[in-house]
Amino acid sequence: MAAGAHAALTPALSPTAREFGSGANRGDRVFEGVVSLVAACVPLLLLGIIVLLLLDALPALVRFGGTFLTQTSWDPVKEEFGAAAYIYGTVVTSLIALLLAAPVGVGCALFIAEYSPLWLRAPVSFLIELLAAIPSIIYGLWGFFILAPIMRGAVEPLLKNSLGNVPVLGALFSGPAVGRDLLVAGVVLSIMILPTITAVSREILRAVPDTQREGMLALGATKWETIRKAVVPYARSGIVGAAILGLARALGETMAVTMVIGNSSTQIRPSLFTPGYTMASAIANQFTEADKEIYFSAIVSVALVLLAVAAVMNIAARLLVWRVARGPGAM
Repeated sequence: MAAGAHAALTPALSPTAREFGSGANRGDRVFEGVVSLVAACVPLLLLGIIVLLLLDALPALVRFGGTFLTQTSWDPVKEEFGAAAYIYGTVVTSLIALLLAAPVGVGCALFIAEYSPLWLRAPVSFLIELLAAIPSIIYGLWGFFILAPIMRGAVEPLLKNSLGNVPVLGALFSGPAVGRDLLVAGVVLSIMILPTITAVSREILRAVPDTQREGMLALGATKWETIRKAVVPYARSGIVGAAILGLARALGETMAVTMVIGNSSTQIRPSLFTPGYTMASAIANQFTEADKEIYFSAIVSVALVLLAVAAVMNIAARLLVWRVARGPGAM
């Protein structure tokens, strides 16, 4: 009886309503299939790139094996290839860029988010975004014609005279100052990644809830104490992510580095005044000269190593962000 009453009270769907519901469900399924296909394209594209690089790099990998990563000799005439010097140059220039750009970028972001007046905030933010949009070749030309002479004539001699005699540290600033070396390349990269670190860190700091600041100020903390103990700890995982984004750009930068790094040595030396290569600049310089199969395969192997280094750095970054995020105040 109750069931019959419930059925009587339930309005029957008209054929039009049933067709509309069916059509809506069909549309949802189609949309879900489309977006799933689009999402699947990303890992498939990465897989395709890896497979292509592996196939082209296979002759060099089979011939040289693990020595390709430890050998510094790069002689196309003798068909001897090793990427150790290129890996070293990539890591050194990227670390220099990160060490120089990260403190400055975070400091700029703190100024914009916490200290800058409203009338100045928008113009400064626009200039930072403009710097991030400048093509790398422009940075390369500026580095070649402006920065390199300054580094050669003033900065590098100063570093050599003041730090060259310091034990251990002096080895980094030994040798002649040529102005086209690992140090100059690292400085150019630091300027290139500075807008990225600043812009991302600024948005992270602005996303910190005002209750974090107001709570500290209500307890009698100063502005600096509020930033140090409430704002920065809350945003630190995002700031680390901003630094890693900048490092990712530095690892793969090509044209600007190619113009200022010297491209004339495959020796691993502690001195930052050594002209050298990064993996990206080596590929750009020698790709058109690869007239032998093994030479071409060796260059593609360098590209594969660069991809692997980028992947390792990103995985390490995710682990670092995850570890930082576990701490108090993580976002």
